Amino acid sequence: MKIRLTLEYDGANYSGWQLQAGHDSIQARLEDALARIFGAQIRVHGAGRTDAGVHARGQVAAFTPPRPFALDDLRRALNAILPADIAIITAAAAADDFDPRRDARSRVYEYRVLNRDRRSAFDYRHAWLVAGALDPAAMNAAARIFLGEHDFAAFRSLGSAERSTTRRVIASEWRRADEFLIYRVEATAFLRRMVRTMVGAMVEAGRGRIAPAEIATILASRDRGRAPAAAPAAGLFLIAVNY
Repeated sequence: MKIRLTLEYDGANYSGWQLQAGHDSIQARLEDALARIFGAQIRVHGAGRTDAGVHARGQVAAFTPPRPFALDDLRRALNAILPADIAIITAAAAADDFDPRRDARSRVYEYRVLNRDRRSAFDYRHAWLVAGALDPAAMNAAARIFLGEHDFAAFRSLGSAERSTTRRVIASEWRRADEFLIYRVEATAFLRRMVRTMVGAMVEAGRGRIAPAEIATILASRDRGRAPAAAPAAGLFLIAVNY
């Protein structure tokens, strides 16, 4: 029986989800905890490779245990071993052929912008501080340009190895919550740093530095050099993976 885990984490102290030699990662911490429980090395596969500093509220991972283990007991045991900034939300049985990455129909991310002129002692690891006025209407006009199927080559990290840069965006919208502007985006899949680059462009539109329509031109160009710099990792959260 394969086990499916849903977990949340604060990514500020980690090099990202994926195992990396000489670096601390979420995957490494989870595999170490499972090794302590089962007395054997177990490979865990995740739904998405969140980058260094990126957070998750609904990451999904799966593994095959070497022996049966009660699911509620496993969740409690993992939470007792894992550091405080990684928590297992649920542990459930899954089909033997379940693949958390390939079986996903869509993924949902949120990005948080703290829009004020002073920094926060509490939110500095979980939001991008942007001082000065931002126009949510312009940002939403830009956000709507990303809806549908497009080639996002201009909005990915240089050096990415994906064979196709075409992705389908299902939802793309900003909302205000007190001093925060929160962007929610859902797509069938994402390229590396795609959301952060999109956010960087939309904030430039909100500042009035580029017209929202210019984002369509950047998108059509497929030229990463024409898009603004990616927004910082701190504001990005993987919210959910849908199956």
